[in-house]
This record gives sequence, C-alpha cells and structure tokens, in this order.
Amino acid sequence: MSGDPSQSIASAFSGWTTTWPTSLLAVIWLAFLASWVAASFWSGRTRKHVMTLQSARYRIPIGIGAVLFTPVTGHILGEKPLWVFGHLGIYLLALVALAGIAFTWWARIHLGRFWSNAITHKEGHRVIDTGPYGLVRHPIYTGLITGMLATGLAVGTVTAILGAILISAGMWQKGRMEEVFLMAELGADAYGSYRRRVPMLIPFLPAG
Repeated sequence: MSGDPSQSIASAFSGWTTTWPTSLLAVIWLAFLASWVAASFWSGRTRKHVMTLQSARYRIPIGIGAVLFTPVTGHILGEKPLWVFGHLGIYLLALVALAGIAFTWWARIHLGRFWSNAITHKEGHRVIDTGPYGLVRHPIYTGLITGMLATGLAVGTVTAILGAILISAGMWQKGRMEEVFLMAELGADAYGSYRRRVPMLIPFLPAG
C-alpha cells in the first residue's frame, strides 16, 4: 500500500463518486466539521445535562447514520449511485447544503455561550427567540438536516441516503428531548409560550 496521503484522501472521497462536484460535498463537510470542533470550546459553564443513558436515544441513530454517511463507507462497500445528477444538479444541491450549513452557523453564533453539543442547562440560560430562533426552535438541526438530505440526494448511494435519514431522525429525537428538558428547566410559561409561537424545525409551518 502506498504511503502517499493524497491517495488515501482520494480513496476516501471516491466513495461518493468519481466526479468533482460530488467530491466538493466532502470538502464542504470536512470544512464544517473542522470549524465546528474548533468552535466547541466557545461555550458557557453547564449547570445540568441529560443523563448519558437517556441521550443514547438520539446518539445511537446519529452515530450509525454518521458511519453510513461518510464517503469511506460507500468506498469500502463498492457502492454505485442509484442515480447520477449532472454537474448543474450537483452544484445546486451543494448550494442547498451550504445554505443549510450557513443557517446552522448563524444559529450557533446567535446562541453564543448557551450552545452545547449535549442537552444542557447553561448558567444564565434563557429562552432565545430572536434571529434564526424566531423562525424555528432548533435552527441548528434545521440547517444540518437540510445539508445532510441534500448531500444524500446528490451522492445517490443507499448508505449516504440512509445515513442522512438516520442522522435527521436522531436530530429530530434530540430536539424533542430538548423540548421536555427546557420546559422543565426554563419553565412552562417561558418555554411553553415560545413553543406555541415558533415551529420546531420547518419555518412558516404551524407551531407545535
């Protein structure tokens, strides 16, 4: 086996196709992951969080989905796409993925030090209902789900599509768990009022 790192990168990317536009999606997600991990240190002190066993309800589908979603899985399985978009189609879906990631980052920056990767109650935590949080209650998940599903469609392999669906389902489950947690921590009056006004994941739909 060659020790050339460029060949290893090319091998991993080849699981998502042999053409550049789909490989562009891998570059987009790698850049997102690197920036997201770097920003994870920007967070306030945690007062309370959901127990690990409870969090398995969303961590398991997200974890399995992430493994299926990665290009290397498709490469190992030797998958072929169920369909093939032209360059224009891939670029349009890549723009949708970028829009989703941009929405996620807008929400992350707007949330500031109240953000956490887990379901937590931060010091000074309060209901945020401005910016992207005035459109949906969980804009970080809205953006990521949009990006994941657009990428799964663009790649077109069974594992990429299934991975995107599992990650999306896990995020939906995590959002539901956050609703219960924040209702108890921030109060039914404060969070309940917000919940009745703003939809959960899809903007402009009835709240609930």
